[in-house]
Amino acid sequence: MRAASVALVLHSHLPYCRLAGRWPHGEEWFHEAMLECYLPLLGGFRRLARETPGSLGITLNVTPILAEQMGDPLMNEHFRDYLAGRIARAESDVARFDGQRREVASFHLDRYRASQRLYLDEVGGDVVGALAALEGSGHIELATCAATHGYLPLLGDERAVRFQVETGVASHIRNFGRRPRAFWLPECAYKPGIEDVLADAGIEVFFVETHLITGGQARGKALGDVVVPIHGESRVPTTHPMEMPVTDGTTFRAYHVGSSSVTVLGRNERSGKQVWSASHGYPGDPVYREFHKKDDESGLHYWRVTGDKVDLGEKAEYDPWLAAAVATDHAKHFQGVVRDELSAYRAGAGEDGIVMASYDTELFGHWWLEGVSWLEQVVRGLAADPAVELTTASRYVEKEPPAHSITLPEGSWGNGGDHRTWLNEDTAWTWPELETRGRRAAALFASDTRASRQLARELLLMQSSDWQFLMTTGQARDYAIERFRSHMERFDSLAGAMAGGDGLDALLAEYEALDNPFADIDPRVFVHEKAQARG
Repeated sequence: MRAASVALVLHSHLPYCRLAGRWPHGEEWFHEAMLECYLPLLGGFRRLARETPGSLGITLNVTPILAEQMGDPLMNEHFRDYLAGRIARAESDVARFDGQRREVASFHLDRYRASQRLYLDEVGGDVVGALAALEGSGHIELATCAATHGYLPLLGDERAVRFQVETGVASHIRNFGRRPRAFWLPECAYKPGIEDVLADAGIEVFFVETHLITGGQARGKALGDVVVPIHGESRVPTTHPMEMPVTDGTTFRAYHVGSSSVTVLGRNERSGKQVWSASHGYPGDPVYREFHKKDDESGLHYWRVTGDKVDLGEKAEYDPWLAAAVATDHAKHFQGVVRDELSAYRAGAGEDGIVMASYDTELFGHWWLEGVSWLEQVVRGLAADPAVELTTASRYVEKEPPAHSITLPEGSWGNGGDHRTWLNEDTAWTWPELETRGRRAAALFASDTRASRQLARELLLMQSSDWQFLMTTGQARDYAIERFRSHMERFDSLAGAMAGGDGLDALLAEYEALDNPFADIDPRVFVHEKAQARG
């Protein structure tokens, strides 16, 4: 008999932003996420790990390009400066204000200092190593992703897909010291055949959005009204969402994908919407911290959501202690949601199933300040519940091997459930450019040299799905175009110098100083014989 299981899957990703500007776009994305999200979550995981010898039920995907930035000395130097600056601002506000505002300033100061102690004193600036230790102790599982979060279904040439996947796996092994078993498809974007590439890379399980398992109309994040961490939020209703024939598939069980050995888990719809919905999810509660309104002088937050329709100028004062109490209530409510979902499935199917609840990591703490405390309390409550078992993704499929296979359609968790966020009139020009560089790369990646390695980095960075996303949403359109073109131009300049030999050393020195991820990158993977056979 299957055990009733809960797997919490967190997808952590930021675009490559090293030396690519500061506010409002660029490295500050990384700084904010480290301070408001990654460090508080790490602290919560470490507290939970001290309380229990077993799994916390958390599968944490850290995309390779994010892990590379977490471990980069320059990024860490800049983050230390940023952290010190935030502490100084909070100290200034404590002196500047009185009454309730001063209490809130002290609240911010306390949490900034707690993150500083964790970062500098407890883990010695090594967030990657601290996460690896939590996996080593059996408390969490670390999943991986494509190297730079490339949108795999639209890359066209399977050599490019394989290069993204295998470079990502190699980076994960180098950074975390273990081969990953679970894989987060960028944007949950799937097309038939990707499972074969994953299998060749040693991956055992990946994740998709609900409608790719169940069929029917695309739903979940695909319908809009969703918090989009870091980049902003989207409340634009989706028109003409993807619709497929209804299947007998369910997200409460795992499946083999086609004839492969790779397993897929689908996102549980109700537990997802309860958290990420901008209108109906927990983060929109009136007492929670308002993200959009900041103090003009310090940039700190002193207001609450108050109401969905309340103008920023009318927001009420924030009360951290009231918000903490509501987060506790929401954590208890979520535990009930999970139990109800599992009970309903058992009543209908006659077997216990799994609730796979997946979210963007950056939602917690950064956008939804109280979300870190909420998540910690959810894990603590579910761990104490004898009716459920907290599990990680690969541990679940190892313990409960799939008894059925499924054929998945093409799709994503993006707007409409298909590829429209990344392929539309604003982004169509980018894909031929990528294809052209991919064809040129095939002739230049046959040998492993300093130049071919840097050329490979520029190709991978150019392939990031973030650029098309930002072009489409308009939140940083000009910035995204500039970033895409900069990597394209660096690729072209290097490729030209490799062919002609003029100025190659100077270009390498310049570009290696700017773009340095994937120290052990092997460009020959791009022209691997399996990629040639299938490409």
